[in-house]
Amino acid sequence: MPPLAKSNKYDLLVIGGGSGGLAAARRAGSYGARVAIIEASGKLGGTCVNVGCVPKKVMFNTASIAEALHDAQQYGFDLGNDVKPKFDWNSLKGKRDAYIKRLNGIYENNLAKDSVEYIKGRGSFAGKNKLRVEYDGQIEEIEAEKILIATGGHPHIPNDIPGAELGIDSDKFFDLEQQPKKAAVVGTGYIGVELAGIFNALGTDTTLFTRSGEILRTFDPIIKDTILEETKREGIRLLTHAKVHSLRRESPSNPLVVEFSSSETGEKTTEEFDILLWAIGRDPNTKDLNLEVTDVKTNPKGYIVVDEYQKTDADNIYALGDVCGVAQLTPVAIAAGRRFSDRHYGPPQFKNSKLDYSNIPTVVFHGTCGTVGLTEPEAKAKYGEDNVRTYTSKFVNMYHAMTPHKPATAYKLVVTGPEEKVVGVHLIGRDSAEILQGFSVAVKMGATKENFDSTVAIHPTSAEELTGIVMLC
Repeated sequence: MPPLAKSNKYDLLVIGGGSGGLAAARRAGSYGARVAIIEASGKLGGTCVNVGCVPKKVMFNTASIAEALHDAQQYGFDLGNDVKPKFDWNSLKGKRDAYIKRLNGIYENNLAKDSVEYIKGRGSFAGKNKLRVEYDGQIEEIEAEKILIATGGHPHIPNDIPGAELGIDSDKFFDLEQQPKKAAVVGTGYIGVELAGIFNALGTDTTLFTRSGEILRTFDPIIKDTILEETKREGIRLLTHAKVHSLRRESPSNPLVVEFSSSETGEKTTEEFDILLWAIGRDPNTKDLNLEVTDVKTNPKGYIVVDEYQKTDADNIYALGDVCGVAQLTPVAIAAGRRFSDRHYGPPQFKNSKLDYSNIPTVVFHGTCGTVGLTEPEAKAKYGEDNVRTYTSKFVNMYHAMTPHKPATAYKLVVTGPEEKVVGVHLIGRDSAEILQGFSVAVKMGATKENFDSTVAIHPTSAEELTGIVMLC
């Protein structure tokens, strides 16, 4: 049997073949470092490519097409009696899975192009600079001058609710062979809201459980309040101050019986669903790393503690991405990984390279909504209420000029100081994800409200509102 690794000593060993690990390994390899990346799943790309951003965007696109078919009649298209053509979930799953598999292959080819060795196996620490790799009963130990932990995270399943394991998580959403007729989604962060929206748009009877009275709790009020109204209008059943007490299923062919309470249903009730999906947070993948043999420290939630340069408390051991629990987004992990390798293996001008974690944009593909910078409450807490102003605009996207339903598009600028520096941009409405990317550059550069206003608008677009919002609130 050939050895798992081609060498027993490297400049850099990366544990985890997700977005951050791949970015760091490839950048280091491009500089000529001896690099290997260790991945246990056999699928490169991590959560984002396999069970996250990429397949989710495919499903969001599918849901958008379903909604467009519904709107087509309002634009004069005669679809006959079949207003909503039959949707084949399983057929789409096959095509989506094939697309992801091609991406896995592309990532592997890209590693080879940058002279990065791909070691298939599970990596754990055997010492401060030594890793143990296990694969198919074979075990080897390899060393490196530097080790980078980029193992990501996994969805959290509660362990204090009887039958909780009968539910599925967001990873298993992509394993569903058939579309459920009736689904419960527990959790109203961006994953829960997105998957509930996809289910609903494709015709699944969807119930969304929130433990509070709101959704997207950490977002600016203009986003979470507007999307709350839109979620209800779309027909998603929202249960507030809800708590799941137990799950049970008599047999695999029987419905899932969920016992729960909420403001809408009272103390306790039971209801049957085809599936229940947990979307209540994520946990770091640190359990199997054997960190005990190192000086690497974790916080009370299990996330690895690092400084601004991704360094842990252990010499020559670093960590980045979701395993650190800060700004858990794919582009953040990629940017941190590239800067890590620029600093350690690149030319002298990169010796202090590090990621600036301020003003990171993010979007939710339901609604659609996006945000960069500070929310209004955050800005007031940081700068003082008297030093913050907001400009808002609420209108109907021109796409809906011909449709009977008129979902609101809502934009907010948060500004501070006499120069009215823009410290927050919050958008909800059609195309917000694409619009936000450009305006995020402006915020990062320190643009002011005057800079926005002095930019000639593109008409007719929704984004033009941002170049001339005059409504103060």
